[in-house]
Amino acid sequence: MKKQVITSGKRKTAVAKAVIREGTGKVRVNKKPVEIIEPEMARMKILEPLVLAGELAEKVDIEVTVRGGGFSGQAEAARTAIGKGLVEFSGDLELKEKFLQYDRTIVKGDHRRKETKKYGGPGARAKKQKSYR
Repeated sequence: MKKQVITSGKRKTAVAKAVIREGTGKVRVNKKPVEIIEPEMARMKILEPLVLAGELAEKVDIEVTVRGGGFSGQAEAARTAIGKGLVEFSGDLELKEKFLQYDRTIVKGDHRRKETKKYGGPGARAKKQKSYR
């Protein structure tokens, strides 16, 4: 039985699930090879943990499923799921340190969410204007 690790990552409303198993370095996001993902910025975000991992990235196959949110949130959720998975798969604390020093959100999720809208205006903080101040 091949070693397999399943992890998840979140960003805003996007949720990603990554399955990491021994292999030859294939990375698929929503059943598409990562090389054809557009826009390029999203592809670069997804590949960051793999570039930092170096040789380990060539020894594993990664399958990511992402739902919800926009392309940027999905890319960051996938990146977090891949980063967590690589650390768990390798059990390498130095790799975790490297990720944390480069960008904390590769291993730890970004907990920020949209602030809820309040009464008296169009958004969370903006209020209707008054002319008599």
